[in-house]
Amino acid sequence: MSYLPVPETAIERAPGGNDDGSGTISILNIARRIRQTGITFRTNVELVVFAGEEQGLLGSKAYAKELRERGANIVLMIQADMLAYHVPDERPQLGLAQFIGTPEVTQLVANISAIYIPELTVGFTVVCCSDHQSFHEHGYPATHLFERAGPIADPMYHNSGDLSDRPGYDLNQVRSICKVQFATLLHAAGFGLPEGANLEELD
Repeated sequence: MSYLPVPETAIERAPGGNDDGSGTISILNIARRIRQTGITFRTNVELVVFAGEEQGLLGSKAYAKELRERGANIVLMIQADMLAYHVPDERPQLGLAQFIGTPEVTQLVANISAIYIPELTVGFTVVCCSDHQSFHEHGYPATHLFERAGPIADPMYHNSGDLSDRPGYDLNQVRSICKVQFATLLHAAGFGLPEGANLEELD
């Protein structure tokens, strides 16, 4: 449960079903598939969820700063924030960072989506300032995945109606964007499968 400040006088309850429960379930699903398949990576991989994003990227700022101070070599960081809302009559979409992030990483994600997840319409979003920004500001390659090309359209954004059980909350779209995340991770990190396993099990 997250509680989001509204101008100085009140606190509004925001359950966070989409912002950012949808990004969180995507990360958890990737973790589940890694466990189920026994996949191994050729480089270190971290699946991370951050607290304090709405209060000023608090968790990600602290962690990105710590990594930079340690001299960590980050190949790329992909942030998934708000993946589930689907505007009626629009195709499932993937919005990529237009202003904050690394263009080469954004292009890599777009290419992977076009190859492996063609059901998504890919474009740019003006939505900004999620946890990828903390890594970008420390010089790490980073980008942001969002639920649509264009501005925020979720009518329940930052309010008490942000639940998963409502019109427009599309778990199939979440699944598709999750596949983009996972495919990009596999590409960037390199991987191996146990004997007898096959790539179809990663779907």
